[in-house]
Amino acid sequence: MASFFSKLFGRGGEPASPAKIAEETEAYNDLLLVAAPIAEGGQYRLAGRIEKRDGERVLVRSFIRADLFSSRDDTVGATFRKARQIADQHGSSLFSDGTESRQV
Repeated sequence: MASFFSKLFGRGGEPASPAKIAEETEAYNDLLLVAAPIAEGGQYRLAGRIEKRDGERVLVRSFIRADLFSSRDDTVGATFRKARQIADQHGSSLFSDGTESRQV
């Protein structure tokens, strides 16, 4: 029982960190959308990346949202919808700063 309370109140062990699980990809226009759900307490958090190749470089825009799903497949589908929405709303300005990697 002490082990349960130690974990609950953060004593006596490593804090639990979210686990990343297998990623899936989808091509969208000239972009690569990557669904990278994060397992959290029996659910999955919506997380992903939008990647664009610029010559030899790959520009990456990452995002994590508060949305939690009980199904990994539902999370992947919602991630692709969110990535397409971000790409459509931002258009060419999404990568216009030339930064290799940032959060959106």
